[in-house]
Amino acid sequence: MSKAIELLKKHWGFNSFRESQEAIIKELLDKKDAFVLLPTGAGKSLCYQLPALLSDGVCLVISPLIALMEDQVKSLEAKGIKALMLSSKLNRHDTIVAFDNLQFGNYKFLYLSPEKLQSEFIQEKISQLHVNLIAIDEAHCISQWGHDFRPAYLKIPVLNEMHPHTPRIALTATATSLVKSDIIENLNLIHAKVFSGSYYRKNLQINIEKTADIRGRILKLVQSVDEPIIIYVSTRKSTLEYRQLLNAKQINATAYHGGLTYKQKTSALDEWSNENSKVMVATNAFGMGIDKSNVRMIIHAHLPNSIENFMQEIGRAGRDGKDAKTYLLYNENTIWESKNMIQKSTVSPEFCKMVYAKLNDYYQIANGEIQENLFSFDLQEFAVRYQFNLSEVYHALNHLHHEDIIFYDQNPNKSSRIKIVENASKLYEIQSAQNHQGRVLQLLLRTYGGIHEQFTPINEGLLAVKSGLDKKYIIKALHTLEKDKAIIYDKSSSVFTLRFLVPREDNFIFNTIKKNIQQRNQIKIEKLKAIQQMVSNDFICRQIQLLRYFGEKLDQPCGACDVCLRKNSNQTVDHKELADKVLRLLDLSKALDINEISTALSIDKRMIIKTLELLVEKRSIDLNLQNKFYIIS
Repeated sequence: MSKAIELLKKHWGFNSFRESQEAIIKELLDKKDAFVLLPTGAGKSLCYQLPALLSDGVCLVISPLIALMEDQVKSLEAKGIKALMLSSKLNRHDTIVAFDNLQFGNYKFLYLSPEKLQSEFIQEKISQLHVNLIAIDEAHCISQWGHDFRPAYLKIPVLNEMHPHTPRIALTATATSLVKSDIIENLNLIHAKVFSGSYYRKNLQINIEKTADIRGRILKLVQSVDEPIIIYVSTRKSTLEYRQLLNAKQINATAYHGGLTYKQKTSALDEWSNENSKVMVATNAFGMGIDKSNVRMIIHAHLPNSIENFMQEIGRAGRDGKDAKTYLLYNENTIWESKNMIQKSTVSPEFCKMVYAKLNDYYQIANGEIQENLFSFDLQEFAVRYQFNLSEVYHALNHLHHEDIIFYDQNPNKSSRIKIVENASKLYEIQSAQNHQGRVLQLLLRTYGGIHEQFTPINEGLLAVKSGLDKKYIIKALHTLEKDKAIIYDKSSSVFTLRFLVPREDNFIFNTIKKNIQQRNQIKIEKLKAIQQMVSNDFICRQIQLLRYFGEKLDQPCGACDVCLRKNSNQTVDHKELADKVLRLLDLSKALDINEISTALSIDKRMIIKTLELLVEKRSIDLNLQNKFYIIS
């Protein structure tokens, strides 16, 4: 392994391996299969990247996320290692050139999605390669019981036929015993050696708190820490709202979500990684490939969709081995929001059939026909035209994509943006004109707020539907307005792309995919129930609950989570002293509920219930109709 250590120092800058890395690498160099189940941050990528460098040929890496593949390729190139990825943006000529580079250009890694692998042309090209290793990343995607099932993963074993003697490695950070069995069976890894690391991170203090004032609690938590923090929220809008909240309090924060351009994402990540911003406010789009060692706190301002997601996200704290804290903050509203989001994402098979039929109508495809072109697709325009809910259409398209009915590129470039720069009198003159420019300018002013002050994202397709004009006339009018120096128009370079993969047969397709969609919906609901149960279970150690979910046993409570700290506290309550504090607080705040009092005094609410009862009995305080305590005059 001396050569391996040499490469480890040269490309990764480490002097020794972590956990099971050396044993896994040795297994692959001996041409044996491996199944790797290691927690987030354990260095799984190195387990296949290093042995691939030590062997002649190319390593194939199957990965579900374009962003993750891009990060991996960039990381390898930064180390001086040649790698490339296949994406839907490559045409046939570009793809042929890419495979020529793989064969003759000393490239070591080829990243591709499981959907891309299904192309017969791609399979033919892969069969001609000298493949030294096959790595299946995020392998839990092969299981219906995984938290991110991708049916295309079930077709990965086609590689076994092309390269039967090539060793394989399947990797995942989160898999229950049921998912683990599915991975081994579906990938035919029966004889693979299993490498499992413990999910227990003893340096993580896990806290789950119910609070009426999530924003106020976040501000206090963020102010208590000097090192990097990640705040996870449920929506893109929330990332901007929390960033503004923190910046208003002179706390440097940046935002990250899936709707940002590549440049914007890179800028946000660099700002946080270089610690110019202490806080990263993000959706769950942030995290894959992120390996910052000194994150001291993870805060969830929403309820994650599954325990797997929660485990992955809190696992990004304390990777340097030092103590770190995680907080999941919730209340009745966040519980309702999580249920509502799951409800919107669990669209019925019947709705998917309707969306599929309208898609074919949209592109004028008749029954029995198939159009193999790569279409530009405007999701918002489509939803408005057919009066569908935008979120429900998005999830229906995901189902159709996962069932190999359509190919749907979910990573478009940036939206178009505009900013009005002309003065009011000139704008009035343009609006009064009986032409397309006047109509479009009126529509812009009615549809988008803040358009004078800053660049505002717009959707030309939506404007077309609202105005009754063809989209090309909208774009032409916007260009004319820019030429007349009334606006600055930053047009997007592309929208979503879509390709039909099968001939149009509405009823046949519906009957084929119905059962899978229903099962996928049921799994989502069950996973949400599991995390709701964990949140409400405040009498069993949080680490014990998490590990039990993944089939691991912890012999004794962690002693550090909110449940353990409350149980182990020997603090006695001085009811007279606490009563004085409560009265002073209510005198300043007029009326507060028990959660607000608990947060303001930084005392567990269970410890103040008796004090509040005594004050009510003495008629010092009372409850109003909103269940808030107030001082009786």
